[in-house]
Amino acid sequence: MSFEILLKSITQHIALSESEQEGLKAHFKIKKIKKKHFYLQEGDVQQFVTFVSGGCMRSYSIDENGVEHILQFAPTGWWIADMHSILNQTPATLNIDAVEDSELLLIRRTDLEKLYDSIPQLNRFFRILTERSLASFQHRLIDGLSLTALARYNNFCERYPTLIQALPQKYVASYIGITPEFLSKMLSQPMKKR
Repeated sequence: MSFEILLKSITQHIALSESEQEGLKAHFKIKKIKKKHFYLQEGDVQQFVTFVSGGCMRSYSIDENGVEHILQFAPTGWWIADMHSILNQTPATLNIDAVEDSELLLIRRTDLEKLYDSIPQLNRFFRILTERSLASFQHRLIDGLSLTALARYNNFCERYPTLIQALPQKYVASYIGITPEFLSKMLSQPMKKR
């Protein structure tokens, strides 16, 4: 089932023959990660392009005061990485761990580069993925600079509708850039004031 989720994601944007699908599948390996266990820790070098085929992952940094700053959640069907680490093969600045028991599909970046030659339309798929990711992060940055905490919370609910009830409030607070206490107080306000 894992690989079918990946194929569904890819074939929404490009067509692959059966032999191309099999060739792609041969380069991926499955990794299971238990809840709260690390996939990548700050200082490690990320070797694999990573697709979440089940569960949910998160990427985050920890500041000098020990405060977590969540950059991304990756539920089933999403990709996750420390892009600087994987592109430059340098130590990661992010941590990636499992929010819940998760299953990942991993492909070495070097293998993916080879697949670009044998399956050229994969270039198009990853270009689309990169463009959408960049647009999303730009939008999030603008939101963080210009929106109220409540508006950022509402945007989070729209972006991750399946996660809002499943995540601890402290994760949601970290993602939108406020303290868990402020989030709790904000959500306890009567609806007309929000």
